Amino acid sequence: MQYSILSYLENTARRIPEKTAVIDESRSASWRELLLFSRRVGTALAQRGAFGRPVAVYMEKSIPALCAFFGATYAGRCYSFFNPELPGVRLKSIQSVLDAAVIVTSDELLEGARALFPESEVVSYSAIANTEIDEALLASARARAIDTDPLYINFTSGSTGTPKGIAVGHRSVIDFIDCFTELFSISESDVIANQAPFDFDVSVKDVYPAIKTGATLVLVPRRMFSSPVELLDYLCDHKITVMTWAVSALCLISTFHGLDYKTPETVRKVLFSGEVMPYKHLKNWMTHLPETTFVNLYGPTEITCNCTYHVLSRERDYSEGIPIGTPFPNEHVFLLDAENREITVSDVPGEICVRGSALALGYYRCPEQNQTHFVQNPLNDRYPETIYRTGDLGRYSESGELFFCGRKDFQIKHMGHRIELEEIERAMAAIDGVERCCCTFDEKKSRLRGYYVGSIEKDALHAAMKEALPIFMVPGILRRVDEMPLNKNGKIDRKKLDELYGGRRS
Repeated sequence: MQYSILSYLENTARRIPEKTAVIDESRSASWRELLLFSRRVGTALAQRGAFGRPVAVYMEKSIPALCAFFGATYAGRCYSFFNPELPGVRLKSIQSVLDAAVIVTSDELLEGARALFPESEVVSYSAIANTEIDEALLASARARAIDTDPLYINFTSGSTGTPKGIAVGHRSVIDFIDCFTELFSISESDVIANQAPFDFDVSVKDVYPAIKTGATLVLVPRRMFSSPVELLDYLCDHKITVMTWAVSALCLISTFHGLDYKTPETVRKVLFSGEVMPYKHLKNWMTHLPETTFVNLYGPTEITCNCTYHVLSRERDYSEGIPIGTPFPNEHVFLLDAENREITVSDVPGEICVRGSALALGYYRCPEQNQTHFVQNPLNDRYPETIYRTGDLGRYSESGELFFCGRKDFQIKHMGHRIELEEIERAMAAIDGVERCCCTFDEKKSRLRGYYVGSIEKDALHAAMKEALPIFMVPGILRRVDEMPLNKNGKIDRKKLDELYGGRRS
């Protein structure tokens, strides 16, 4: 039985040591090299003590970043990826929750990292990557580890204005990835194109299937997603066979008719998640790749990537919606109504709930949120059993298929990311010149709208919000209004806002 995700890496490096493991834009590494540098970094981190404390990895998506992930794991710690694309204010907020004992960064980012995190130990990857391996030290850390230890902590939007860290354990990742690779026949012969940033859990479905099976992992550079021609050339040049991508990334290619320029004909599996796939974009992809299997995946980070899947049929008309599908093995997905009764009939919406080994450990240093979302199964009063309440609504069709049908609260999915509208509003309200504000989401057009009362001009507000929030959380449409319409309870009437101002251009 495997207790650590490191068994994947060690087994593969032992079996095919010289096969190419990972390719990034500037280099490649064999499985032997990936294991070697991971153990060197692990020794350096273990020498610093603080067993069990998180390690932050503040680097561009790259081979060294992966070695830092596995190095943290060898040291008996978990890792969290600090994406350099994020504003410094947000990274500081994440670190205030994570309290990482050490931050590993690149030479290029070292000076900036020390300025951002003056209270933390910041080390460059190059300074620790050639540390002599201490077998006894690594063995000691491994002996203390168990499969419910956290492997990584991914941060998502939080309604209080502070990002939430989701801690996911080794057991959960092993449980999910073993099923994932078997269900979708991912093997050593595959070449996996990693689209997602390492702080987005879609990347887990690239990294860990590769190290389990020995498939080659190709890290697609971030800049290529602004250049569909270059992106498609890259996919074709590397003979990609598996794409597990966010819907927004696939739509970027189809929006600009990229598949008419060049089709990555070696691709045999396209798995998508993060938000509802627009049907016209799906048809475009399926037409250009007639022999390829397409899979709709559903599930939040809190249940380790996904809990359901639907393999699309080419004979079926999906214009009325794509099912989120069948639960993965060893996961139970069910619907609860407002009185915590299970819904089993068709066309009655309920909250999607999940139980099983793939559940995350919970929110890091956030007990209040855990008490709300990771709760005792209300259908079981006989023994302790935790379920995760997703906050998503689902319904069964007459044929028994499960469909996603929106959110219970003001959390939305945009560009593949889960976002709390309240967090955007807090950032907007903190800007000088904003008196009142409100944010809404047009699900049909996948657009964020920000409304505000105040003296600041729209361009200045947009620039200020870009300084405080990731770009995917900055509303593409900003409207200055004279006053906020209120509902009968004295709260801002979001629906009325959209009715009054949603269609205006000024």
